[in-house]
Amino acid sequence: MADNCNDQSWIAELESALKEDGSVDIDGVNEDPFIPDALRPEIWKSCLFFNHHKPPYFDEIFDLPEQKIIREDCQNFVDKLGNAEEEKLCVISDVECLVSTYCRNSGISYTRGNGWLDLLAPLLALGLHTEDTYSLFEGLRSRYVPRSYGELWALFRLLLLYHDPNLCSFLDTKKISPEGYSASWFQTLFAAPCSLPVVTKIWDLYFQQADPFFMLFLGLVIIINAKDHLLSLKESSKEAVCEAVASIPSGLQESDIEDLFALAQEYASRTPGSFRQDLERCVFEDDEIAEGTEKISQALCLPVSVSELVENIHLPPAIGEDSLRFFLVDCRPADQYNAGHLPTAFHLDPTLMLQGSSVYKMAVQGLLSAQQQALDAGSSAGGEHLCFIGCGALHEDQYTHMVVAGFLRDYRPYVSILSGGYHALHNYFGDNVEETMSDHNHESCRVCLEIGSQAGNQNVGTNGSSTSPSKDLFGKIGAVVKSKSAEVKDKLLEYIVNPTGGNVNERHVSPNDRRGKRYRGGSAVFTIDDSPTVPYAYMGGDEEEEDSQYETVSLSAWKTRPDLIASFECQEVKMNGQTYESELFVSDSHVYVVRKGSRGKGELVVKKPLSAIAKITSKKRSPEIITFKYGSSHGDSIIISDMDRFVIPRANEATSLISELIVKILEKKEEESNQPAL
Repeated sequence: MADNCNDQSWIAELESALKEDGSVDIDGVNEDPFIPDALRPEIWKSCLFFNHHKPPYFDEIFDLPEQKIIREDCQNFVDKLGNAEEEKLCVISDVECLVSTYCRNSGISYTRGNGWLDLLAPLLALGLHTEDTYSLFEGLRSRYVPRSYGELWALFRLLLLYHDPNLCSFLDTKKISPEGYSASWFQTLFAAPCSLPVVTKIWDLYFQQADPFFMLFLGLVIIINAKDHLLSLKESSKEAVCEAVASIPSGLQESDIEDLFALAQEYASRTPGSFRQDLERCVFEDDEIAEGTEKISQALCLPVSVSELVENIHLPPAIGEDSLRFFLVDCRPADQYNAGHLPTAFHLDPTLMLQGSSVYKMAVQGLLSAQQQALDAGSSAGGEHLCFIGCGALHEDQYTHMVVAGFLRDYRPYVSILSGGYHALHNYFGDNVEETMSDHNHESCRVCLEIGSQAGNQNVGTNGSSTSPSKDLFGKIGAVVKSKSAEVKDKLLEYIVNPTGGNVNERHVSPNDRRGKRYRGGSAVFTIDDSPTVPYAYMGGDEEEEDSQYETVSLSAWKTRPDLIASFECQEVKMNGQTYESELFVSDSHVYVVRKGSRGKGELVVKKPLSAIAKITSKKRSPEIITFKYGSSHGDSIIISDMDRFVIPRANEATSLISELIVKILEKKEEESNQPAL
């Protein structure tokens, strides 16, 4: 009896506290994380800011344009509740009154399938007055139900990509977006797919969490836990897979909820939280923040803000060993990296992708080895989570994005990218950039040069700080990778420029070959193939050309030339990895490339007859990177003497057109050679 009295007095005291100030800290009240039935109404009121909402006015005039749909849906909804027949009419009237009043007060029209009635079910189960039920519904909608779903779907996909890129890729391959399977999850806070007892327990813990984004992590755990089953459906149709994913929460039991939340908290703690800053206001409130939504909707992977990155890298190892910690990968060109970088950032030159797969793979292996060594040593630079740092400008970071895409394609989890890149990082440190960046040189730093005279007036010294062990480790690995890259590049350059030193002869169609069968039945030497490509090289070596040797032309005039057949936007890629915005022009006899300048002018950097093109190759995984190889015939063989490399977004269209034109030239030469002499 004493125990029962104590229990009753504890409940009475808590109820009294709730009624006095309308709020209570429910953490630690009881070992059971779920709210007792007797306290649930008052605690939910407190969590949903019940006292902040004005009492509703029910005029009971049901004359909305969509009133017929509301009444039909309310009748169907009440039929499923299982009320006695004599109660149904009264319940239907109350539900219709709630929905209609909310439409009128909020200015939001009711649409079938919007989840409102599912949200009302757990609230009606509390047995409160209609006014209280309405206030709870209004608080629930304003605090936890998203207002904008486009960004929410994009964010949920990025979270899945971050933690399980394999499963995300499977759903992407099936063309299944989160909108297709999780709409009812987030519109109704799992009230639609789950039973009432399960939803009640989910809401108990969810309201205590007081984080609207936490619902995304619940969905993340639910879908990842069903990964094996979903991947077994790879032969099933898109509709079948989508239905299977959507129905996963319906299998939840009350006993699963505590573990579900524990796992969701673990996922949340191991996820960068930068997305919350702007998205909470535009997803769960009425604010429209174009910058924040654009970062998510157009993001290749999960973005990380500069402030979050800086806080993370200064986190002591002992504190961060069981939580999120970044391993920084700087993907800017070598000259920019050498002009200033974070002390613990590993340098991965993305232009190595253009110099052959073996060189790039070796660099990636060096990166992964450095990451593992840093983790084993407990270094402050070590972390499981890869954060890639680019320049900060979209046109400069295309190769950085290719590197990131490669890691995602290999199903590597925990991949993120720094928002704004090095430019944002540099601006964040401001006047303290010399103390925070290693090897910073304001005379070579791209950002300092952009600042111009303001940076030039400052007396900036060099960084004399000592080198950390982690920096030494990265420096040694980077030096090995760069020296090996240079060695391979030198050999390949000698291979191309000095053909007598090796067997570089490639069989070319001779005019004596009948009907040009090599170009029709087999793999043509001028079509895209999967053969290994080599770095771009001029016959004169790797020195940059003098600008004066190029002819200056007008781009607008070139585009209207009558002899041109087509033009293609492209980027010229030099051997050192430097790129130039250019345009490729094709006539019936030549290919031209004009490097874009200012004021509509450009420089004619390539002018080659189509007959000089011996081969066109591309990388298998990067078909937009095209190499034109030029050569001259020597008997039945051709010697490669020069080459140009470009990134062409419409590569397939460009190479197909050029291939057709070369075929016509060869056929014409064949016809001329077969004509009898007069």
